[in-house]
Amino acid sequence: MIRKHFSRELEKIKKQILSLGAVVEERVRMALNAVDNNDAELAHQIVKTDYEIDEMEVEIEEECLKILALHQPVAVDLRFLIAVIKINNDLERIGDQAVNIAERVDVIAKRDLSDYFFDYTAMGEKSQNMLKMSLDALVNMDTELAFKVVMLDDEVDQIKRDAYDHIKLEMSKHPDKIGYLINLLLISRHIERLADHTTNIAEEVIYLIEGEIIRHAPFEMKK
Repeated sequence: MIRKHFSRELEKIKKQILSLGAVVEERVRMALNAVDNNDAELAHQIVKTDYEIDEMEVEIEEECLKILALHQPVAVDLRFLIAVIKINNDLERIGDQAVNIAERVDVIAKRDLSDYFFDYTAMGEKSQNMLKMSLDALVNMDTELAFKVVMLDDEVDQIKRDAYDHIKLEMSKHPDKIGYLINLLLISRHIERLADHTTNIAEEVIYLIEGEIIRHAPFEMKK
């Protein structure tokens, strides 16, 4: 009887973390659409609703801590709860990055647009795809998919470096537009951080399934 109740509580937490994942995915999609369309109204909506993600994150953490205190789980169940607590935190941080992106869009939209705009479409699509893959890996307990997410992070990092090089060049050409260009540069930073947190989620899925921490492992071990 106790075990059945415990299993129901674990299943409830799994549903909660996946619900949070779905909300975060939507916020990321909205933030990247705001970038593509220079949409200040959409950006305001993202900032205004950030509290929803914060509340969900706190609720999940409290549920996990309650189960840890009441049931003192071991082995796979303990790993599940530890992984969920960490994934929960990373999802909330991804939501924060969506807000940061939205705030940059809001600033840019209030100014006259420069002739220069770095196209973040590829970077945004890769990051969104990584987030979807990491959550799918969690749902399906798929280590292979989780490892693919970890590998994709390097591609996002490279686009961020490209953005930095291109925008730095524009800064030297147009010192009168430094403010605008700095905001463009910050968008690349926020998308890159979003991908980093997504990679953390994938690494936690691997830990959950295999009991192996790969966070600081050499690159070759992650292949």
